[in-house]
Amino acid sequence: MITIYTDGASRGNPGPGGWGAIILNDDRVVEIGGRENHTTNNRMELTGAIKALEFVPVSFADDCVLFTDSEYVMKGITAWIHRWQKKGWKTANKKPVLNQDLWQELLNVTKNVEKHLPAGRQVEWKYVAGHSGNRLNDRCDEIATNFADNIPLVLYNGSKDKYK
Repeated sequence: MITIYTDGASRGNPGPGGWGAIILNDDRVVEIGGRENHTTNNRMELTGAIKALEFVPVSFADDCVLFTDSEYVMKGITAWIHRWQKKGWKTANKKPVLNQDLWQELLNVTKNVEKHLPAGRQVEWKYVAGHSGNRLNDRCDEIATNFADNIPLVLYNGSKDKYK
């Protein structure tokens, strides 16, 4: 099983933003993150999930569980996205879906993850409350906000045994 935690942050909405992700398997932990100069919080939340799923090699046959503290990402990928597609990427109010480019990318990377493996790896989406004391979610927030603030940060890549 591969466990992923993701988060996004933006300073101003729009403003400078960052995303962070932690990818764990049985013996390894990898932290990743990135920055954009002009973005929104929702775009960074989506980008964190996309980059994390892209990072996991398709050769890993393990299923993934992805934790997000974004209700927007959680509801979007599990409930809203299929209706948006059927309605030509329009909301219930017949307005264009915001961040359609990233929703399509997330859908694509999720489908690619599932279709390129013989057994088909599944992604299970789980919501975790932000700023609630979940150590891995809090670390993702730290990664995302440091990138948003353009503050250097050492990202971990190593043994699960030594991850603090």
